[in-house]
Formats: sequence, structure tokens, C-alpha cells
Amino acid sequence: MSLQKEIIHQRGEAIMAQGLLGFKYERESNQAGMTALGGLPLYVELASRLKLGEWLDQQVGVRRKGQGWTDAQVGMALILLNLAGGSCVEDLKQLEEDEGFCQVLERVELAGLGRRQRREQERRWRKEKQRGVPSPSAVFRYLAAFHDREQERQRVEGKAFIPEANRYLKGLGAVNRKLVERMYRRQGGEVATLDQDATLVESEKEGALYCYQHYKAYQPFNTYWAELGVLLHSEFRDGNVPAGYEQKRVLEEVLEMIPDGVKTVRLRSDTAAYQVDLLKYCAEGKHPRFGRIEFAIGVDVTPEFRRAVGEVGEADWQPLYQTVNGEQRSTGREWAEVCFVPAWAGHSKKGPAYRFLATREVIDNCLPGMEETSPLPFPTLAMNRQRYKIYGIVTNLDWEGAEVISWQQQRCGKSEEMHAVMKEDLAGGTLPSGDFGENAAWWGFMILALNLNVALKRWVLGEEWIPKRMKAIRYGLIHLPGRVLTRSRQLVIRLSQYCSAYKLLLRARRKILHWVPLPAG
Repeated sequence: MSLQKEIIHQRGEAIMAQGLLGFKYERESNQAGMTALGGLPLYVELASRLKLGEWLDQQVGVRRKGQGWTDAQVGMALILLNLAGGSCVEDLKQLEEDEGFCQVLERVELAGLGRRQRREQERRWRKEKQRGVPSPSAVFRYLAAFHDREQERQRVEGKAFIPEANRYLKGLGAVNRKLVERMYRRQGGEVATLDQDATLVESEKEGALYCYQHYKAYQPFNTYWAELGVLLHSEFRDGNVPAGYEQKRVLEEVLEMIPDGVKTVRLRSDTAAYQVDLLKYCAEGKHPRFGRIEFAIGVDVTPEFRRAVGEVGEADWQPLYQTVNGEQRSTGREWAEVCFVPAWAGHSKKGPAYRFLATREVIDNCLPGMEETSPLPFPTLAMNRQRYKIYGIVTNLDWEGAEVISWQQQRCGKSEEMHAVMKEDLAGGTLPSGDFGENAAWWGFMILALNLNVALKRWVLGEEWIPKRMKAIRYGLIHLPGRVLTRSRQLVIRLSQYCSAYKLLLRARRKILHWVPLPAG
């Protein structure tokens, strides 16, 4: 018996029983590259059409000089890692193991280059380039350039502080600005609805600080452009920085990023934006380009506001409806205009008008005295022997009240869904380092992947793909098995005879080839 085992051991895995069922694994010996990412080159082609790689080289500039990987090569590797489903820098190893996809990347890098440019690329390497994507160690060295140690010394637990971005982080933001502008030129439109909100990214990294939820986290503050479905701006922050901290400054920065052609800007946010300086800035029309910013923002339910809501007559409460499949259905909530003039709003007849609205919803199964023993996580008010959950909104819009409320609460849909996409579908939820700047850069490349995916869904794949999350896109498009061949000096990605996505890929490539930005406005 021992002799038989020795023979099996010498002859290798080919004759060994590999498992319980009647199949076995073998390594491919064919020289042609296999790929499990047959649909991912579509994103590479769209990024090339949008000049994303060129922008990374021009705007970021970490590797503008010297040898080795360029900004475009490292940046695109991180973007593609997000789209393929990777969640950490180490997952680049798995991307490198996909021989077929790496062949596509290498061919793309040389596409359109003249002989001189090709030689310049070759001179960046002391030895012949061996890898298709950068190694994890090379990426960590690259990300380290985004970290500013002088700013790091000013971060203190218990004190809100936002480190100033160095020139590389600013360049990364400029790339996203260019990408969004190119997408806007494709769609156009005169109105930009901005949804601003922060999201917590839990992290056990040594450099992470404790957030208001009592765990270590970072808290990026995001601005979502509703009409385009993209993230226009994201400021990476520590977890101890309040959500609405310096929101007026952030809004001013965002307004400078909006492309020419937009004439009206509207702002939606939760109670974190209920700040006097922000509200007055929007209502008084101080911005030199857009003037008055229209807004609907959640109100802090102070004792004064709660008292004003309690004084609303019962006849003034109106039911709230929502439209579902063309039919109006009751939401179980009611709304009313509230006569509330806080001290900061003043009583000047020439000043801007601020309207205050309130909604109420009956709280079922709430026994008398329960709120005192077990406080509810939302503001409540007793009216006519009934207890209600209440919510307030301040606005400078002159729309009908129910329309304002419905519009303001639409931000809870796509913009907050984006938070889940960034942290769960993409790699934003797994930060790579204890250094703030490195994590900020990782977050920035994730944003580029998110917006590139939006562009592909909206203007390349078609309307039915817009609501699909990354899980469905990876299953139906990205993770297509295939073989990469070279034929007549041309690279061929050969898919299965029964691949249902084949015609979709051909249509998508034609759309990318003929991508023409539409005029703005």
C-alpha cells in the first residue's frame, strides 16, 4: 500500500482523486490567454474614449517623471479593480493572474502611439515590462504620495479638522470634474439638483477616529448630481467631523465645478445643513453666477418649532400622497404650513422668504409614558390625544407644499443608495491604510470607477441597465469567460458560442465609437 502511494505521488495530480464527485482541475497549457473578465474591456474602451488615462497623467502627476508605472496605468488598474469586484490592494494579484485581460491592457496602452512614444514607454523600465497591472507593493508606494504628514500632525481626536488635500489629491478631484463635465456635455440640461450628505465608513485602522456612533470610522461628505446620476464631489473626512461641518464652503467649491450651460442650482439635504450661514447664502442670492440657490432642507425640531407645529389647526393638515404606477396612494402622513419665524430669519420685508413645512405620522403601539422610559429615535409630538412622528423642512421654493416635501425626500432614494454602492458594490468600504491621504486617494479612485460605470449604463448599455447594481452587471456583463487570441495582428476576445451578451457588447462598442457630446443647455 505504501509503494502504491509513492507511485501516485511521483506521477502527480493527474491520477490522484481530487474530490468526491467525478470532475477534476487541470492547468491550461494552451498559449492563448484565458480570461474570466470578457466584458471588462468595454470599460477600458469607454475610458479611452473619454480620455480618462490622459487626464490621470496630466492632472495627478505622481509619476509624471521617472520610471515604472504611469499615473494612467496605476489609476486605471485601481478603477478596473473596483469594477471587477476587488475590495483591497492585494486583489490586484488576482487581476494579474487573468492572463487574457492583461494582454488586452497591454495592447490598449500602446494603441495610437507612434514609434517615438512607444520607445519612451519602453525606457520607463530598466528591464522588460513583465506585468499587466502594478503589484500591490507598487500601488502602496504610489498611494503614499497622496499623504501629507504635516497635515497629519494637525489631526486630533475630539477636534473637527479636515486635512488640506495636497496637489496630487487635488489633481485626482480635477480628473473627476473633467469626467463629470464630459458626461454633462452628453446629456445637457439647465438644472442641477445637488443632494449633499455624509456617510460613515467603518474602519479598524490605527489612524481612524471615533464617530458619533461610537466606533472608528471615516466620514466622507458627498455631493450627488441627481439629473446626471453621478457623484460630483466628495470630500474625504475623519469620523469625528460632523456631517454638516463647513457645508457652506463645500457648496461654494461644488458650484465652481458645475459646467457652463447649467442655469439653476437646487440643493437638498437633511438637518445637518440647517445652518444659518448656509441658508442665508442660498436664499440671498450671493453667488456671482447662479444667484439664488433653491433649496429644501431638514429642520432641527427645537422646542420652539415643536410648539409652532402644535399650534397648527387640525383643519390645516392635508394628506400626503405618492404616485405608484400612475396611481395616487396614501402615505399615511399629513403635511401643513407652519407659522414659524426663527430669530435668525428676521422680519425684514426686503429679506428673502423662508417657508417652514411639517409632516406628521401617527405612531402606532406607543403606550403613554413610553417615550420617557424608552426615548424614540425621532422627534414626536402629542396632538389631540394622539402621538405623532414629526419632521420639518425649510425651503425658499414657491411650489405647493406637498410637492416640496415629495421633492426633498427624493434625495433618500438614489443619493443615499449611492452610499451603499460605494461601500458595498465597490471598494470604498475597505480602506487600505492607516494614513489619511492614502485612504482619501483610494476613495477618489473608487469615485472615478462609480462615475465611469454610470456613464456606461446611461449612454452605452441602455435604459434597462440604469437601475442595475454592480452584482447584476458583473454577472451579466463583466465576468464573461473567454479566450484572448492574436489573429492578423489583431487581438480577439473569443466568447462562448452561446454567450447571451455577445450582441450587447457589439452594440455597446459601436456606441462608444460614435460617442459625440451633445451641446450644453
